Amino acid sequence: MATGIYAVLWIDHHEARIAFVSHDESDEIVVHADQARHHLRSKAGNPEGYRATEDHVFFQKVANDLAPVKGFLVVGPANAKTQFVKHLHRYDPRLIERLSAIESMDRLTDGELLALARKYFKRVDRMIHQPQTS
Repeated sequence: MATGIYAVLWIDHHEARIAFVSHDESDEIVVHADQARHHLRSKAGNPEGYRATEDHVFFQKVANDLAPVKGFLVVGPANAKTQFVKHLHRYDPRLIERLSAIESMDRLTDGELLALARKYFKRVDRMIHQPQTS
């Protein structure tokens, strides 16, 4: 279990990489989709002739790993990130309340993922703790 209070999730249909950050430490975990359950189906008009179906077991493993965080950002290519968010809306509505944003992004290195997490949530923390002036 990660110790961070914020997380950035990079997800595609094969794996999810989660970077956890807090003020003084960071951690990263990788969750792999179960390839035996990863079915493909035909899709008309797709050059490859297939698209990945939603893997609710994989999405729920990722959701369970995100359960202790205060807020999280979901990034990744194509449809996996939006399918994951739809999964949260349907099966884990309490976690969806902590979703900060969804962004399209190519694959990141471990260092880039942690840097994104630190930068994004440092900005969020600053906005939350900014004194209100009238």
